[in-house]
Amino acid sequence: MGIGVIIIGDEILSGRRTDKHLPKIIELLGARGLSLDWAEYVGDDPARITATLARTFASGDVVFSTGGIGATPDDHTRQCAAKALGVPLELHPEAAELIRARIRDTAEQAGKPVDLESPENLHRLNMGTFPKGAEIIPNSYNKIPGFSVGDHHFVPGFPVMAWPMIEWVLDTRYAHLHHATPYVERSLLVFGLPESRITPLMVAIERGFEGVRAFSLPSVGDAARGALYARAHIDLGVKGDPVHANAAFDVLRDGVIALGGEVVEVPAEDAQ
Repeated sequence: MGIGVIIIGDEILSGRRTDKHLPKIIELLGARGLSLDWAEYVGDDPARITATLARTFASGDVVFSTGGIGATPDDHTRQCAAKALGVPLELHPEAAELIRARIRDTAEQAGKPVDLESPENLHRLNMGTFPKGAEIIPNSYNKIPGFSVGDHHFVPGFPVMAWPMIEWVLDTRYAHLHHATPYVERSLLVFGLPESRITPLMVAIERGFEGVRAFSLPSVGDAARGALYARAHIDLGVKGDPVHANAAFDVLRDGVIALGGEVVEVPAEDAQ
C-alpha cells in the first residue's frame, strides 16, 4: 500500500494559484513516520479526473484528493468519483445536517432569518452529495464535510480546511501505520567528483544492502543556502531501514573518499 495525492484544479496548472498542498502533505506524513509515494496534478476536466480516479481506486493505495468538491460548475470531483466507482451520488444525511448547521450559523452571524428551503440553500446541499457508501470527513473550519470512499479521501482545495481534515484522516484511520516502518535518510555533499564516477558505487550499495536506495542530486552551487552549498557539489545519500542504511552510508562515504572526492555530511537541520 502506497500513499498518493491528487491535486485538482485548473488554477494550479495555469499558475493562477500556487500549490501549497504537496509540501504540506509531505510534512504531515513525515511527522507520522510516513512518506509520499506519488503525486499527480489534474485540471478541471471531468474525463481526465474520472480516468485518474478509476486507476487509483484500483491501485489499493491510500489517496488524498484536494479540490473540486464544491457546488459550482467547475467542481467535478464528487461526480467523477461516483462515475469511476460505478455508483450513484447520494445526499449523505449527516453531511446534510452539517451543511444546514452551517447555513444557520451564517444567518445568525448576519442577523438574518433562515430559509432552509430557499433555492440557494437547497443548492448548497449538493456539497453533501457523495458516492453511495461514502463516509464523511469532518471540517473543523466551517462544518462542510469532505468524504472518504475506502482508502480515498476527498477534501477541499482550501488549505485552511484541507490540512486539518487530512490530519484527522491520518490520525483516525491510519494511526496504526504511524512510525510502523523504521526509516532513516542520510546524505553528504561531494565536491570534486563527477556523477559518472560515483554511479558504480551507488549501484554496488543498492545491490549489497537490502532495501536501501541510493540517491544523487547534482547542483551547480546554491549560495542562497549558505557558504557550504555555494560550490558545485552532489548531494549524495542513502535511505531505508536504519540498520542497513547507516551501514550503507559508511560504505558510501568511504567509497567517495577512496575515489578522491571531498565530502561533508549534510547537517541534520538541512536533511529532508
